[in-house]
Amino acid sequence: MDAPQLARFLDRTLKVADFHDDSHNGLQVENRGDVTRIACGVDASQAFFEDAVRAGANFLICHHGLSWGDSLKRITHLNYRRIDFLMRHNVALYACHLPLDAHRTLGNNAQIGRALGLMHGKPFGRYHGAFIGLEGRLPSAMRYAAFKDLVAKRIGAEVRSMDFGKPMVRRIAVVSGGAAELVEEAAAAGADVFLSGEPKLMAHALAQELGIHAIFAGHYATEVFGVRAVGAMVKRRFRIPAAFIRHDVAF
Repeated sequence: MDAPQLARFLDRTLKVADFHDDSHNGLQVENRGDVTRIACGVDASQAFFEDAVRAGANFLICHHGLSWGDSLKRITHLNYRRIDFLMRHNVALYACHLPLDAHRTLGNNAQIGRALGLMHGKPFGRYHGAFIGLEGRLPSAMRYAAFKDLVAKRIGAEVRSMDFGKPMVRRIAVVSGGAAELVEEAAAAGADVFLSGEPKLMAHALAQELGIHAIFAGHYATEVFGVRAVGAMVKRRFRIPAAFIRHDVAF
């Protein structure tokens, strides 16, 4: 299987064509020959590329790619260095942003919901005309402090929180990454807790005035789930070695 063939399979599986996105999702850099080893990561950074090459990968899957809007209008400076590195090492790059947040089984939010044991999940969090998040219920109500501990453990990150809701919680709205403004939508949906990645100041007043808890577990940490799940799926289906490369990012 070569890179364009694998990219077409991923495009179909992740329903890339259904989303309007600033990211140019799909195969962003092609390579030569068959795909022999896959590396998955959150960001299309030089550090990720170098770690992937050291691991012997020649097809990369990431959430935040290189091509956004007209970001590749000029192939100079960092654009040149990154693309030159990929091409010199014969490495393909596949990126998937909003479709990988939204996918009902492989997506960041579906995977977080599974990790937290949420039940009866339904679409939540409208962005660019599509639902990208998840709203679900814990099997039974639990103390908010215990739920915060659960989030920290299952996501594997230090959490920051805005604690303005009820002492017992059950309904949880999840949107990974940088979605702090959706705390208002979470409150309108009747959620007890809004869980996202990156905190913003404007969310504090919203959470306080709406009487809802908001937990932020890191933009990076909440978005490792999707690429990790996609890599595992491709490995099972096509028997191509695949591994997730993690970087310690606190934001």
